[in-house]
Amino acid sequence: MMSELFGEFLGTLILILLGNGVVAGVVLPKTKSNSAGWIVITMGWGIAVAVAVFVSGKL
Repeated sequence: MMSELFGEFLGTLILILLGNGVVAGVVLPKTKSNSAGWIVITMGWGIAVAVAVFVSGKL
């Protein structure tokens, strides 16, 4: 039971950190990826989902 809860927590943590990091990089004005566009945000969230599933899928 604790392994499943830890996996859910870890997957959610990675998903939110990576996904919000991509959005912050595109939206904030003093970053190198400012105004990169929606395609960067969608690809970033897609990669964040894949990494979160890969990390927490085996727990």
